[in-house]
Amino acid sequence: MRPLTEQDIRSSFVNCSKGEAKRLAVPRDLGERPWADLDFLGWRDPGAPDRSYLVTERGDRLVGVALRYPSSQRGFLHRSMCSVCLTTHRGGGVSLMTARKAGTAGREGNSVGLYMCTDLSCSLYTRGKKVPDSGMRIEESLSLEEQIARTTGNLTAFLDKLYV
Repeated sequence: MRPLTEQDIRSSFVNCSKGEAKRLAVPRDLGERPWADLDFLGWRDPGAPDRSYLVTERGDRLVGVALRYPSSQRGFLHRSMCSVCLTTHRGGGVSLMTARKAGTAGREGNSVGLYMCTDLSCSLYTRGKKVPDSGMRIEESLSLEEQIARTTGNLTAFLDKLYV
């Protein structure tokens, strides 16, 4: 992913108003992000514990999505799998992220959701740059490039649902 500026991020959102995009908390460490290892930029809002955001390149444009997730967490012994990167986590490591649909459907209250790593670090888990709290990922026979393609494909399938 190419490095993004605050303006790039704020102007990319497809499922919130320009005013909401202007007020959302953008990460302050954009210059320190491992951009070459990211398929999307994802972060949690420190001022709103039930909100997170992701921005990705889609074709020749950026697409930003505002997400919500429940604050209740699952038990420590419970394991869940992320639908994007297929990493398993204990407890609250995976959350149901919901996004208001783009356009008229979103204004009417329609939304879509998927189970995703709560910390939005799917790209880093896929590449082995970050290890889940459980201590390991399931070993796969796919090459790293195939795993990255699957991760981006899963995210694209979710983004497609925002426009339907």
